[in-house]
Amino acid sequence: MKNNHTTNFLNALFPISEALSVFLTQNMTAKTYAKGEIVLKQGQQCQNLFFIKSGLMRGYFLSGKKEVTTWISCENELVTSISGFFNQSAAKETIQALEPTQVECLSYEVMHEALEGYPEFAKINRQLLEQYYLMAEERALLARIPNASERLKYFAQSPFAHLLARVPYKYLASLLAIRPETFSRLLQQV
Repeated sequence: MKNNHTTNFLNALFPISEALSVFLTQNMTAKTYAKGEIVLKQGQQCQNLFFIKSGLMRGYFLSGKKEVTTWISCENELVTSISGFFNQSAAKETIQALEPTQVECLSYEVMHEALEGYPEFAKINRQLLEQYYLMAEERALLARIPNASERLKYFAQSPFAHLLARVPYKYLASLLAIRPETFSRLLQQV
């Protein structure tokens, strides 16, 4: 049986049955995105959860003509438009590949079929939601630190710190709500 990255990732969270592994392998689709490619546009309905196999993605929204980065994720992370996917409504943000990126996609329908048909998937879903909420809490705390220097210091000590060596500074500056020139200057002090 052909195995995929996502089933290995999920099996590490909670042992999955051979039946669930086969179901996911048969029902997930693999996609590749080029650097800079838009995966989902703000306003579109999001049909998929994306398990990043390799690469880097970000979410952002437009404030006037300015792009405001809301999250950045890489390998072995799950991304989607929260409102666009779970509410099956218009996405509040755009998703973009920042590097050549390979993902495995789980559609809304397939996710619900897995939740109903495979008890272990409900446990995995709970663990994934817990992880997602923990990361969201980190981003929420980060966004509320009033001083730019302190925000960057917090980021450099957070689970996101590895992104400093990989992500273009303009996106990190946007994520941290710091002007790019200030970000570069402050980074030298961290």
